[in-house]
Order: sequence, then C-alpha cells, then structure tokens
Amino acid sequence: MRQYLGEGFIDELQLHVVPALLGAGQRLFEGVGAGGRSLKRVRVVDTPLATHLKYRFV
Repeated sequence: MRQYLGEGFIDELQLHVVPALLGAGQRLFEGVGAGGRSLKRVRVVDTPLATHLKYRFV
C-alpha cells in the first residue's frame, strides 16, 4: 500500500476505524509521500462499532 501511495497509483482511500488497544499502535502513513497531492474528505459514516471514512486525492 505504501508503494502504491508513493507512486500516485491510488485515487481513493476508504478507511474503517475500529477502536482497539494494540499497545503503541502503528502509523499507517508514516514516511509515505502523496506525490504533492492532498486528500479531500468525501464521506464519513459514524456507527456504534466503527467510523467509516472515504477520502479522494486531489
């Protein structure tokens, strides 16, 4: 995923965030450049068990 982001091959991201305790956690996008593009939030759906986020690169 990091290689695709770095090369600009991804147009949209859909993230599903579920609260959980996993120690210190991991940074998903650390060290990844977006090729000068920025993210635009398209949709947020909040449910009792998760938050669903959709972003588009512009």
